[in-house]
Amino acid sequence: MSYDAITQIKQELLVRYLEAWAPAALHRARRVIYVHASAGATAEAAMRVLAEQSDLVRGRELTMLAIGDELGEAGARLSAIAEQSGAGAGLAVHTIPGGTDKTLPVGLKAIGAQRVPLLGFLDAGDAPAPATVAALTAGKPAEMLLVLPPETKTDPYRTGWPLFTQVELAVSDEPGELLVFGATAGKSLEGFKEALWSVDEFAGVRYRDPGDPDRHLIDISLTPHPGPLRREMLAYLERTGSRTVTELRTFALTETVYRAADATRVLHTLVDAGTVTREPSHGRLGGDVVISY
Repeated sequence: MSYDAITQIKQELLVRYLEAWAPAALHRARRVIYVHASAGATAEAAMRVLAEQSDLVRGRELTMLAIGDELGEAGARLSAIAEQSGAGAGLAVHTIPGGTDKTLPVGLKAIGAQRVPLLGFLDAGDAPAPATVAALTAGKPAEMLLVLPPETKTDPYRTGWPLFTQVELAVSDEPGELLVFGATAGKSLEGFKEALWSVDEFAGVRYRDPGDPDRHLIDISLTPHPGPLRREMLAYLERTGSRTVTELRTFALTETVYRAADATRVLHTLVDAGTVTREPSHGRLGGDVVISY
């Protein structure tokens, strides 16, 4: 596996999501917290995004909690970026050395992360304890990006996250790292999916939908190949019976790597091909139209 390429794509995805999340969170609340627990070099890239919010930070508090076994000079560089941003005391960095499981829950309590908008990025190499990830749900609303080793079982990490999805990052037929996104409320999941398909492709890195039994590799594109989604939607209809267009869009958004809009495009092709039927049989393919297989 191309480690550098995987690292680059994770960093770009984080940056793209932070660029959307930070201003929205600062408009919503006077205190905002970003938690970064990563063994890689993504912390400085994240800090630069936060530093770009200097105009919005004035009169508010934007805090970065950085956790890791090897902070050292990296912690000093994060503080320097914050100081040079012009945001003054509104942008702060707190660093806590140590492993994620040991320090993250303690750090969240220490900075008063309860009931404030919070985003956590966890990529520390080893899989953290599910309870550690669940601690991030203290935020309101809370969101998290979690990187797990290949073939890690993700069900234990769903606790506390009503919105939850995952994608496999791969460069070959071998299992790749899993990128998990969770949120407690709002349209965060749609925003993550838009960022997911907007990143540039690095050295052949592709996505794989963990729910696709054929393990099809999908090129990163604004209009991704629909094959895996088509198979998963048909299998879902076969298991559950008729479903509305809204339910199928929700299924695609929450249970696959695809977006709700991708589900609509696939449904149009399935209806036109006669693979599925719709009721009513004519008119716009609105959310209340019932699809049967």
